[in-house]
Amino acid sequence: MAGRYIYFMIAESPVQINNSYNRRQDLLAEKYVRGKILASDGTVLAQTVTGSDGKEKREYPYGQVFSHVVGSVGRGKTGLELAENFTMLSSHINVISQAITQMQGNKIVADDIVTTLNIELQKVAYEALGNRKGAAVAIEPATGRILAMVSKPSYDPNTIAANWDSLVSDTTGNSTLLNRATQGLYAPGSTFKIVSLLEYLKEHPDDYESYTYECKGSAMFGDRRISCYNDHVHGKQNLKESLANSCNDSFAHIGTVLNLKSYKNTAEKLMFNKSLSLRIPYNKSSFSLSSKDSLNEIAQTAMGQGKTQITPLQSALISSAIASQGKMMRPYIVEKVQTSTGYVARSTKAKVLSRSMTKKQASIVKEYMEEVVNHGTGTALKNRKYQVAGKTGSAEYDSTGASHAWFTGFAPANDPKIAVSIIVESSGTGSEYAVPIAKKMFESYLN
Repeated sequence: MAGRYIYFMIAESPVQINNSYNRRQDLLAEKYVRGKILASDGTVLAQTVTGSDGKEKREYPYGQVFSHVVGSVGRGKTGLELAENFTMLSSHINVISQAITQMQGNKIVADDIVTTLNIELQKVAYEALGNRKGAAVAIEPATGRILAMVSKPSYDPNTIAANWDSLVSDTTGNSTLLNRATQGLYAPGSTFKIVSLLEYLKEHPDDYESYTYECKGSAMFGDRRISCYNDHVHGKQNLKESLANSCNDSFAHIGTVLNLKSYKNTAEKLMFNKSLSLRIPYNKSSFSLSSKDSLNEIAQTAMGQGKTQITPLQSALISSAIASQGKMMRPYIVEKVQTSTGYVARSTKAKVLSRSMTKKQASIVKEYMEEVVNHGTGTALKNRKYQVAGKTGSAEYDSTGASHAWFTGFAPANDPKIAVSIIVESSGTGSEYAVPIAKKMFESYLN
């Protein structure tokens, strides 16, 4: 019996109490003042306050800015409010102090959550996205710390109870409650050329520099034609130029010569089809290419279309892995759990999630991504203060050719401090719509 109780408290209790249907939440809420959620610098992102009527209410000082990652309580509990629900309804203050507090007729102040989130970077990303649908994610490559996570359209968690019915019955397609950063699945567009490049390097370690392709603006692959943007004729392209100029036909050709089993293995080492061990809700990115697919499907996949689906978080993790010499770190948002008196009860340690490439391969991909910024489609990020490595993308999502804008990359390239991924839905090219957002995020964090 004792063993079962210990197992429940350690393993099952947090899960069961986080279940919104569990009445025990109400009992704990009567005993504890719900803990705070704090930014990395200690700024309050969520706290429980007592009104003049003596009733407690949850307050979110930054309103819509952190809504998806912090989440909200009550109906539709989401984000960290859901993931760390048990933590914020319990306390590591010693039991004697807790007993004295209760004997005095007071509620115990529960533990606080200190996050990895950077206030200024989050605000910059939120404002840069403006009124457009999309998402922005920033990660510290060496650790996996999530520095910012924005999803648009957003909502105000302070008024979610009053607006709940309109939010869940929305027929406009806004999907306001969806955290696009972790749950939005999109075609990766040309950002996936990074993965195709990596696979080519793995299969051609000694002769990749001799690769050439004559781009004529479009070419037939199987029964369908694949074109470069605006049918632009790139001419003779080596491997580095193919990435820098985002030559669709060159990468479509590369796809047709890759070993598909190895290609899938590379994608899965980059955590496609895999779990990320992230606390807040997320969707797995997917890669499903096989030898059963048509030549055109293979070509489409290699240039970033096809059936591949990716989240903005996953895209940022791939850039982080390149920045960290091939090590993809486990992403995390909770830095530590501490009591109301400041005692640290639990802290998160950086952990390698996957070793997806060798140091040499990562160095080559980084060099090619620098070329994108220095002479290719990402030149708006070129500056004298620091070198950026990145890749733009435009992901078509319907038969009309309408596209989402992508950018993923990191900086400074020689000593990476931040990796980002941005998607702007239904906008246009990554160079025009996603790169300016990345530029503001880099400037905010590095300057």
